[in-house]
Order: sequence, then structure tokens, then C-alpha cells
Amino acid sequence: MITFGLKQQPLNLKVNNIQSCHLGPEISPEQFISEHFFLYLLTGSMKVFDGNKHYQMVPGDYCIARKNHLVRYTKYKDNGAFEKIIITLDEPFLRTFLDRHPFDVNAFDKSDSFLFIKESRLIKNYIHSLEPYYTGDLVLDENFADIKREELLMIILKSDPGLAGVFFNFGAPAKIDLQAYMNRNFRFNISLERFAFLTGRSLSSFKRDFQNAFGSNPGSWLKKKRLEEAYFQISQQGQKPSDVYLEVGFEDLSHFSFVFKKEFGRSPSEVLQQ
Repeated sequence: MITFGLKQQPLNLKVNNIQSCHLGPEISPEQFISEHFFLYLLTGSMKVFDGNKHYQMVPGDYCIARKNHLVRYTKYKDNGAFEKIIITLDEPFLRTFLDRHPFDVNAFDKSDSFLFIKESRLIKNYIHSLEPYYTGDLVLDENFADIKREELLMIILKSDPGLAGVFFNFGAPAKIDLQAYMNRNFRFNISLERFAFLTGRSLSSFKRDFQNAFGSNPGSWLKKKRLEEAYFQISQQGQKPSDVYLEVGFEDLSHFSFVFKKEFGRSPSEVLQQ
């Protein structure tokens, strides 16, 4: 079952009664997009960085976030509100859809993590069609939710049939250049298993190739690389330790401060004050 909550005050937008909502399975809370999802921004704005490219979204933007990409989100509220519609297009749903609606699936040659969709009458009307379900504490059963997801996907593919190559590519990531990928994405706080998967390797192959490429094991290299990046941001750019530790892939400020001082002989605060 999928539950929709009540918003006390209508939004001052074209869609008046929809609050932040999610349709379909929940997406991963990691900095890893585990399933494709559709995003429509209602209130506030958002910047996204995928290790290579920056994206900016404002109210009224429609986009597809692509699975098997690493991203970091920065959300900006408008008058205390950040509201969006997220509709997950997970693999089981997509496989069922493809069985019902065969599409020609050709290779998609863009590497972008986020694909923006042009507004059309169909997609605009689709967003408005969701509005009645947000006027009270209503519950949609899963069968009805899938109908709305199917409708959305049909609209997107009608607008751009080439996106079939994105949605219906069910293969694992291909083996890629390990050094280039890790040097671009070391700041992302994900498991070694994720890094292995995203570089097209088993965990054992990832560790072996990593040792050959960097002359170090992944855990030691990641810690050192993240600390060096933190040192640069604090000492050269004047960034506060509290603003840096998450940015470079640490989860806890006190742990970051401990390993930083162990590595450099001074605490992050001492380096900032030098």
C-alpha cells in the first residue's frame, strides 16, 4: 500500500494540492541510485554532482535519475519548504512493462546521471492527474500505483523513444578504467562492493585490480585520498571541518578529526587556524 498525506496549505504553483510524495518502491538512501526514478520539483531547488558533472533543478523541472550512478544532492528550501514528486521505475516494474509493451531497445550513448525531459501537454496533464489523490489521507493500492507508473512511462517514451535504451537495459555495468573512475569518485561514501559493481568487477577482482593499479588496498587508499582532499579544502580553501568531512566521504566528524590528526599531526581546526 502507498500512503499520501494531507498538506494544510495549497502550494502557490500550477499544481495546488500535491505535497512531496513518492510512488513505487523506496529508493536507496545511499549516494548510489539503485533504480531509475522520475523527479518533478514542486518547491525549492536542488543541485546534484555526480563526480563529473553538475546539474541544477528548479520548480517545474522534469527529469529522470539513472540507476547505477553516484550522486550527491544539495537541497535548497523556499520559505522552509522543499517538495517534490518521485516515482520509482524499478527493474521488476520495467520488465513487466516491456512484456506488455514491446519497444525497440537501442544503445543509449549519453553518460549523464540526470536526463531532463521537455514539458509537454501530456506530462503536464499527468502531473495534474495526481492532484486528486493528495486532498486527504488517501491510500493507493499497489495495482493502481502501477497503472499510474505505466501511464507516466508511456508518456516519457512517446516523447523520446530513445529512452527505451535507458529504461530497458538490464545488464550490469561493463568493466571500465579503474584508476580514472576511482580518482573521480573517491569522495562518495559507498561500500567496496558498490565500487566493484560500478566498475564492472566482482569484489575479489576489484581488490586485485586495485592493488595492481594503485599499489595499495582500496580501504587504505580511500582513507588517504579523502584525508588529502580534506587537508587541501581546509588549508587552501579555508573550509570548515564541519563542512568538509561529509563532502570527502566520512560519516562522523569526531572520527574524521581523529584520523586527520593521526595522519597530519594536527587537528582540522589547527590546520584551519594556521
